[in-house]
Amino acid sequence: MSSSTISNAIALQRKSEQRRWKTLLLIGALLLLTFVMDIATGPSMLDVTSVTYALLHFVGFPLQVDPTTVVIVENLRLPIAVMAVIVGGSLGMGGAEMQTLLNNPMASPYTLGMAAAAGFGAALMLYIGSLGLNSDYAVPLGAFVCCMLSASFLFMLAMMRHISSGQLILAGIALLFLFQSLLSLVQFISSPELSQQILFWLFGSLSKATWTNLAIIGTVIFASFTVLMGDAWKLTALRMGEERAKSLGVDVAKLRMKILFIVALMTATVTSFVGIIGFIGIVAPNIARMIVGEDQRFFLPLSFLVGAFLLSSASVLSKVIVPGALFPIGIVTAIIGVPFFFWLIIARRR
Repeated sequence: MSSSTISNAIALQRKSEQRRWKTLLLIGALLLLTFVMDIATGPSMLDVTSVTYALLHFVGFPLQVDPTTVVIVENLRLPIAVMAVIVGGSLGMGGAEMQTLLNNPMASPYTLGMAAAAGFGAALMLYIGSLGLNSDYAVPLGAFVCCMLSASFLFMLAMMRHISSGQLILAGIALLFLFQSLLSLVQFISSPELSQQILFWLFGSLSKATWTNLAIIGTVIFASFTVLMGDAWKLTALRMGEERAKSLGVDVAKLRMKILFIVALMTATVTSFVGIIGFIGIVAPNIARMIVGEDQRFFLPLSFLVGAFLLSSASVLSKVIVPGALFPIGIVTAIIGVPFFFWLIIARRR
C-alpha cells in the first residue's frame, strides 16, 4: 500500500472524527437549550434571561437577580432539571452498552427485566410498610436490591459456557414477565390507596430530586462513564463479532460480566430514585448509532447526550401538557418512544 493511499485514509478518518465532534457539540448545545427551558417551565413561567442570570448567580457570578427567581430556580427547579439530564444520560448509556454487548438494537435494561425488578422491589416495600424505615429511603432501597438480584441472575447465566447473547436476551425477557406479574400481584392485593401510590411511582417522576440524590446518582454515573470509556476500544471490537474480538485479544467473557455489572448498577441507582422510565434506553442509542456509527469513543457520549436531551425535553412537555399539574414523565417518554420504536422496526425490516 502506497504512502499516498495511507495518507488519504488518515485524512478521511480525521475528517470523519471532526464531523462527529461537531455533532457532539451540536447535541450538547440542544441539551443546554432544553435544560434552560426545563427550568423556565412551570406553574410560574420564567423568561430565559432571568433563568440564565439565576444560573450564573448560582455558580458564583456577582449578578443582581430577583430573590424570588433565585429561590424558584435554585431550590425548586434546578435539581429536577439536573436530575433529568443525569437520568436520561444514564439510561442512554445503559441501553447503548446492552445493545453493544448483546448485538441487538432492542436490548436495554428495561427490556431485560431490570427496571421491572426495581418496580417490584419498590412496590413490595410500599406494601409491607417500608420495614419501619422512612419511605423516602426504604422504597429506593427495595428497588435497588431487587434490580441487583435480577442482574445477578443474568450474571450467573453469562458466566456459564456456551450461553449466547440471544439466550441472555430471552432470559431477560422471561425476567421482565416474571417481575411484571409479581408487581401486578402486589397491586391486586393492595388497598386502592396503596395501589394508586404504587402506580404513580411506576410511572416515573423527577419531583423528588434533591441535591443528596443527585450527588449519589452523579457519582455512580460519572464513575461508570469513566470505566466504560476506558473500554471503548474493546467494546468497538466486540461490535465486529465475538470471534473477531477474541482474535484481537479481547476477553469477551470478562468484558461481558464487567459491562453487565456496570449497567445493572446504573439502572438500579437511577430507577430506585425516579421510578421506571422506559424507551429512553432503546431510543437514544439507536439515534446515536445512526448519527456516528459504532465507534464507542463517540457512540457512548452521544448516547448519553441524546438520552439526556430526550428526557429533558420530556420533562418540559410533562409540565406544559396539563399546566399547573404534575404529569408523570414516564408516560411522556412512552408517548415519544412508541412511535419511534415502530419506525425502527419498519426501518430494520427494509
